[in-house]
Amino acid sequence: MEEKKITETNEVSVNKVNPDKDYQDAYEKEHYKAVYLANRVAELEDQVDDLTFKLNRIKNNPLWKASAPARKTMHFVIRQVDRVKNCGSIGGVITKLKYKNEERKAMTHYGTASFPSAEQRAQQEAATSDRMVKISILVPLWNTPEDFLKEMIGSVQWQTYANWELCLADGSDAEHAYVGEYCRKLAETDKRIVYQKLEKNEGIAGNTNQCLKLATGEFIGLFDHDDILHPCALYEYVKAINEKDADYVYCDEATFKNGDINKMITMHFKPDYAVDNLRANNYICHFSVFARTLLDGTELFRTKFDGSQDHDMILRLTDNARCIVHVPKMLYYWRSHAGSVANNISARPYAIESARNAVADHLRKHGYSHFTITSTRAFETIFKISYEIIGEPKVSIVIPNKDHVEDLQRCIKSIIEKSTWENYEIVIVENNSTTKEIFAYYEELKNNPRIKIVTYEGEFNYSKINNFGVSHTTGDYVLLLNNDTQVITINWMEELLMYAQRPDIGAVGGKLYYADKTIQHAGVVIGLGAHRTAGHVHHKQKRENLGYMGRLCYAQNMTAVTGACLMVKKSCYEEVGGLEESFAVSLNDVDFCLKLRKAGYLNIFTPFAELYHYESISRGLDDSGEKAQRYQEESDRFRAKWAKELEAGDPYFNPNFTLDKPDFSLKV
Repeated sequence: MEEKKITETNEVSVNKVNPDKDYQDAYEKEHYKAVYLANRVAELEDQVDDLTFKLNRIKNNPLWKASAPARKTMHFVIRQVDRVKNCGSIGGVITKLKYKNEERKAMTHYGTASFPSAEQRAQQEAATSDRMVKISILVPLWNTPEDFLKEMIGSVQWQTYANWELCLADGSDAEHAYVGEYCRKLAETDKRIVYQKLEKNEGIAGNTNQCLKLATGEFIGLFDHDDILHPCALYEYVKAINEKDADYVYCDEATFKNGDINKMITMHFKPDYAVDNLRANNYICHFSVFARTLLDGTELFRTKFDGSQDHDMILRLTDNARCIVHVPKMLYYWRSHAGSVANNISARPYAIESARNAVADHLRKHGYSHFTITSTRAFETIFKISYEIIGEPKVSIVIPNKDHVEDLQRCIKSIIEKSTWENYEIVIVENNSTTKEIFAYYEELKNNPRIKIVTYEGEFNYSKINNFGVSHTTGDYVLLLNNDTQVITINWMEELLMYAQRPDIGAVGGKLYYADKTIQHAGVVIGLGAHRTAGHVHHKQKRENLGYMGRLCYAQNMTAVTGACLMVKKSCYEEVGGLEESFAVSLNDVDFCLKLRKAGYLNIFTPFAELYHYESISRGLDDSGEKAQRYQEESDRFRAKWAKELEAGDPYFNPNFTLDKPDFSLKV
């Protein structure tokens, strides 16, 4: 203690003597970094310009244009060959065909086959509850095709729950006068239909706001003029309002074509409310029903976000909501036709900028600044959000190791050579190594002031080893890292840190690949797999895969992430007691993440921090004998400890998906 006090005193005295020197050194360091990065950006921009020039020269070549049909045929053949290769064998091809056939059957299952029988309809129509709330469904009309109009209104009139009000505000032009004529006739015979012809078309946002003026219900529902509701939609929503006291409700949805809801293009089975998913992607979309009180005197749709007014509205209202409930049933059918957003976002190019502005407005209200929002390769309105990192916090990378010098060398080398974040330390936890090569390498590493080696004595226990390593860290953040990983993304630490620094975030995990560039980790779902404990979604998918509904392309909330690459505030790590040491080998990371969730934190997976993970090289797979028995014991303990959470199901994994596969396959 005396030495430490003296050192601190000496450092303070030096700073008092020459404070300008420290400032100058820091300035020169930052200036050097800025110049280096600017030069790298310039070099890369030059490379892009050069490649673009060469590509355009090829594309404009007459021979290239003339060979287009032959190239299309060639690429088609290559795709078919790749599909066969990906399936692995003829048996794999047959399995793939069976999967496609099951998918087609599922579309029918979630389409008209899911409509209520006469008996079910009678039961739902006769059902009563404490709160038979009135739901005002708002539909802005504009030149709606006659068949679309009739099907849309018909789907409301065919609801098994009767206490609804359909508010129609019509901005159609004179050439589409049939819209008003049809709606007026219906309103005369069904008093639940309220129609108003607008003096002028005010766009989607303005027309919907006019609908709201007509509404008298305590709950509001938003419905597009060319879509279709499942007959049980309102019944299921009122059930959620009564059973869970919901004030915001949404469901699963599908897009369909050719006027037949059984001919689905996509089926979107959504997670429960997930704020980071919603910021990156308006996954809630349809069919939103909410308590009118959530508006709190504000506008429903803000015209400055026209084109993405629903994303803005959902962000605002879910912020205000007390209880957001996801009904995991296919209750909304989104029609895809020429000119609709469901068919092509380019039909409304302004929607992309509006969506970006809506997310930016939401983030600013939550206190974030100096962020960037960019479109991803999945879709123009699926975003990557880059948050500002506050200050220069120290990251402590904890790496357990036993022998395997080549793996550790590769890992350490990639960290040192590729990382752009500079304020970090590496704590290697030596555990029972025996080879002279590894100890020779340790001697080399001692020359690096960033690296220290601590020795854990005792049999292998992943949790104890990491907890021991964390106790020797000096950083603000802990980054658990396996020795069989290799950094790919140069700003991987920044990508993890930008989320870990948020007060509402617990664990942050990256995207990990096997050596063959297939996915090893892209988030963990509890209950998944043969043992019904936990499993990795999108497992073994190709690196370039977009994922289910683009989920491999944006940061999202997950119940858990792998401990092979996991960043967390050190204070959070200590708050929940670190890794549970009774889980010596398996499930300790999932258990840790569940403890964080129980403490009120969110966990998140980001695909923008990428590493290779040569999984289980160092310790071997738990697939037979003693290891299999140990895994079974730890699985039993995990299921007992988290029985309630497993019974409820993973909130970020739709219950319509099977727990037997990690690829978002449906149960049916």
